[in-house]
Amino acid sequence: MKYNELAVEVLEKVGGPKNVISLVHCATRLRFKLRDSSKAQTEALKKTPGIIMVVESGGQFQVVIGNDVSQVYTPIAARLEGSLPETLPGDAQSKEGLFARLIDIISAVFTPFIGILIAGGVLKGLLSIALAIGWTTQKTDTYQILFAASDAMFYFLPIFLGYSACKKFGGSPFVGMAIGGALTHPMMLAAFTASQLPGAQPHHFLGIPVVMINYGSTVIPIILASWLSSKIERAIHPRLHSAVRNFLTPLICLAVVVPLTFLLIGPAATWLSNMLAQGYELIYGFNSVIAGVLMGGLWQVCVMFGIHWGIVPIMMNNLSVVGHDTLIPLLVPAIFGQVGATLGIFLRSKDAQLKGNAASAMAAGICGITEPAVYGITLPNRRAFVFGSLGGAAGAGVVGYFHSAVYSFGFPGIFSLTQVIPPSGFDMTVVAVIVSIIISLIISTGLTYCFATPRAVEQELPAAAGHAVENDNSAALNINELNPVSTASNLSLQNAKAREVIYSPLSGALKPLEQISDPIFAGGLLGKGAFISPTGGRVVSPIDGKVASLFKTFHAIGLESPLGAEILIHVGIDTVKLDGQYFTPHVREGDDVVRGQLMLEFDAEAIRAAGYSLDTPVLITNSDEFTDVDVNDSAEIVENTSLLTLIR
Repeated sequence: MKYNELAVEVLEKVGGPKNVISLVHCATRLRFKLRDSSKAQTEALKKTPGIIMVVESGGQFQVVIGNDVSQVYTPIAARLEGSLPETLPGDAQSKEGLFARLIDIISAVFTPFIGILIAGGVLKGLLSIALAIGWTTQKTDTYQILFAASDAMFYFLPIFLGYSACKKFGGSPFVGMAIGGALTHPMMLAAFTASQLPGAQPHHFLGIPVVMINYGSTVIPIILASWLSSKIERAIHPRLHSAVRNFLTPLICLAVVVPLTFLLIGPAATWLSNMLAQGYELIYGFNSVIAGVLMGGLWQVCVMFGIHWGIVPIMMNNLSVVGHDTLIPLLVPAIFGQVGATLGIFLRSKDAQLKGNAASAMAAGICGITEPAVYGITLPNRRAFVFGSLGGAAGAGVVGYFHSAVYSFGFPGIFSLTQVIPPSGFDMTVVAVIVSIIISLIISTGLTYCFATPRAVEQELPAAAGHAVENDNSAALNINELNPVSTASNLSLQNAKAREVIYSPLSGALKPLEQISDPIFAGGLLGKGAFISPTGGRVVSPIDGKVASLFKTFHAIGLESPLGAEILIHVGIDTVKLDGQYFTPHVREGDDVVRGQLMLEFDAEAIRAAGYSLDTPVLITNSDEFTDVDVNDSAEIVENTSLLTLIR
């Protein structure tokens, strides 16, 4: 329930659905593109429990949630479905700078599959460890099957990029996949291999010479090709007759873009990729230690403003062009620098809540997610953030000195240790990364413990840290505190957790949830249950329990039962727009209630006269924690009679 409520609150405070142009999410953030950012209630969002920080950067309005970001994204995306424009309005695009648009494109294109790409990289790293210690060889079937699983995403990257890039540019994602498939087609790869042999005959398309290139794992060619395909699609689709446009549009796109990619876009993009890789190698080769110190010290600043996405293509391009990347290892100490600073605060602080928040943030940081540590722990202390950055800079200098590299893609973190083992086996470049982690931890932990004063740690942090890790203690329910239920009956309830009955909060016509007019409720996105078309104007409690939430517009009430069921009663469809008019609450958030107790009254006639449906969903929002939710099969139901039976 808490994620659904947070989603509603976030959407409201960014200016509502009509103010949202696009929405994606990465590992920790909701990334909005807003029509008018001045309509967003930035300060109110920062103070909302469950939100770590709000950042405006790169043309995006970023709401940092943490590891549970996908749980909040899903209900927001469902409410936005059908209301987002296919492409950005011209005025919205014109207000953005080139860099902001570039960051927006990169994050939208790479975010959807970055998790599985990292998973493949970690699996490939684990296989490298298995080879290094002699557990397997490259000739075994086991190794080859697991290697195929680890390498497939990266090898066929143009296909996946074609989907996400075309979707971002407003074209058909499946046309983008087809273009990517053409670039990695076995016939084209065979032609490339043949072109490398001595005396090979040149290839032509309609008499025009074609430079054959291996496009497996490439990034830039398919993104440019997807952009061109989307432009062509949007230009011709409205002009074609409806009887033929569904197949003629992709036919024209494929017939034009694929040859152009092999003839022009691919070679030009490959040249650009090589120049980018060589440019990075030139800077890195000038002084790798200085490069390490700068990247290790400034990486968290890039993360804070969300501009680290602009560096991701460089990492992937390095792997594609030269077979390894020296940038990712430089960032590993930067991650552990913030982990160490958080550890210093954990050791120094005497505040139990702060120590708990710090412990949770450290666990996420070790895996490479530093936003909870940065926004919730180190940045509010200021000194701790600086000490963490200093530790990262020192460790990255060591990595740069030994020229450590990764051989598969993955964001920096503890799992990077599996990816820095070179094909030749364990060597000093691997040791350097391990030593760099130790150095960054020692420096950042020591400096924070010694020089982040007790006053700063004890007084400055709790207010900010409270947003980093959501404290659910306020929602915890002590069964023995419910006055109407005796201790003996509580014990019997605890022994009967297999089944729980939820009684009807209203009288009226009972109907299956999938028949309700609101697609979000009908699709079961917010949980299983049923809906009632009420004949009266009152809502009573369906359980002995506690009021977990009461919306400020009074149209919806959330309850928690002693056995853990989370119940949402939502009176009417879109009645939130009434802003509390015609509703009279008789309970407050946090109140204990007994079954049948009056919780809410509403003026049914006035609400219907205002044009709103009173169909009222009664949902179990944590229904995935139950084996089944059985619904009363009666056509009519009376309040305080059995409505739902929950089976664990």
